[in-house]
Amino acid sequence: MNLRDVRVLGIDPGSRTTGWGVVARVSGRMVRVASGVVRTDPEMPMPARLQTIHLGLLAAIHTHSPGEAAMEEIFAYRSAASALVLGQARGVALLAVAGLPLATYNASTIKKSVSGSGKADKEQVARMMQVVLGLSEALPADETDALAVAVTHLAHAGMRAATPVVTTKVPRRMSSRDQWTAIALRAGAKA
Repeated sequence: MNLRDVRVLGIDPGSRTTGWGVVARVSGRMVRVASGVVRTDPEMPMPARLQTIHLGLLAAIHTHSPGEAAMEEIFAYRSAASALVLGQARGVALLAVAGLPLATYNASTIKKSVSGSGKADKEQVARMMQVVLGLSEALPADETDALAVAVTHLAHAGMRAATPVVTTKVPRRMSSRDQWTAIALRAGAKA
C-alpha cells in the first residue's frame, strides 16, 4: 500500500468517551474522511461499556476501511484505579484494530506534530486541526484529539517509509452478531 494513499484511523481511548478519526492524504493534503465519539453511560457495568467502545470502533473500521491505525499512549495518572480503567478501554481499542498496522504516540509528540509545541493545550490542538483539515466547525475534544493522532501518524509517514516495518496481517472478520450490533450502534441504538 502506498503511504500517500493510506487512510489512518486515529484513536483517543477513554472509558466514558473514545474519540476516533479517519484521515487520508489526498493530493498532498490531509483530509478528514470521518470522525466521531463513542460515548458510554457511566451507570452501565464496565463490561457493557467496554463492549460499546469495541463495537463502536469496529463500526468505524468497517464503514471507513482504514489501512493503518494510530493511538495515543497512556500517560501517568493520579491513581492506579484511573489508569486501570483507561487501560481497559485502551485494551478493547487495541482489540478492535487487531490486524491493522498500529503505531502509538505520546501526548507530547502529538501536540508537537500538529502545533509545533509539545506543551500545546487542547484549544491549540483543536484550532490546528481546523486549519490542517479544513474543518468549518469545532469538534468535541476527544474527536479532535483522535484526528490529531491520525495527522501525527501521517506526518511521520516519511520516517516510517525509510524504516521497514514488519507486521502480521490478521484477517479482519466480524461475526454476524458483531456486524448487526455495530450497525445498530451507528443507528444510535443501545448495545
